[in-house]
Amino acid sequence: MRKICLLLTVLVFGFSCGPSPQTKEEQGQAEGSLFIIGGGSRPNALVNHMIDEAGLRDGGYAVILPMSSSVPDSAIIWASEQFFHNGIENVTGFNFLHDTQPDSQWLDSIRQANLVYISGGDQNRFMGVAGDTEIEEAIHDAYNRGAMIAGTSAGAAVMSQLMITGNELRYPEYSPTFRTIESENIELAPGLGLIQTAIIDQHFIWRNRHNRLLTAVIENPDLYGIGIDESTALLVRGNEAEVTGISQVMVFQNPDNSYQEKNGKLGARNLLVDIYLPGETFSLD
Repeated sequence: MRKICLLLTVLVFGFSCGPSPQTKEEQGQAEGSLFIIGGGSRPNALVNHMIDEAGLRDGGYAVILPMSSSVPDSAIIWASEQFFHNGIENVTGFNFLHDTQPDSQWLDSIRQANLVYISGGDQNRFMGVAGDTEIEEAIHDAYNRGAMIAGTSAGAAVMSQLMITGNELRYPEYSPTFRTIESENIELAPGLGLIQTAIIDQHFIWRNRHNRLLTAVIENPDLYGIGIDESTALLVRGNEAEVTGISQVMVFQNPDNSYQEKNGKLGARNLLVDIYLPGETFSLD
């Protein structure tokens, strides 16, 4: 990992750069945490839980990445207001542009942040800007160093190694949920890979997105399917996940690698479904 000390970062955020800690992410032992919000409204209790877990009340700062949004400047303002309302003023936002060399000072600010927050919008738009770039590397560097990486809606979808794009391959006209459980219908694309053992879905119970996550685990039986409802988050530390907020998290598994297909329709046997309530925990092993 490069060691970068930028005068601007020191002046703005009031700390100096030291040697970068060794990366543990390759061993699945990144020092940071994830706060994965299923979209919808964000109650103050949920925002405060994120702030406290990120250690922002003890200093440091948050960086908002709005590239999922079609109105990125507004996304920065809206997200910042929730931080301000809950007592955190040291917040900034960086709107990186597609096919534009990332600003090195912005990248270093991401690496040294306590919290990196990814807005809602379109996960494909975000990965189109950040995927396979120094931006993605900086997010991983922050996570390895001990930062919290948070995101809502599209910002939740990008957390997994394989990301649900929202597109149906058989039915190109957009629908907020899948109408069927069919083979070769779900489109998956590379996400940030902060979670490598699961596929994340969002707005889950409120928008009845069971069909597409069932499709995902039938066709990708080695992965958990995690559906996070609105106004609810999954706090991940290492391989342990805790539900927080006001609704539920559903987890689908296909432990027998069951897969059947007939005339394009998918079938499976002995799938597992767990519904977790706020305060409950489960393992991502």
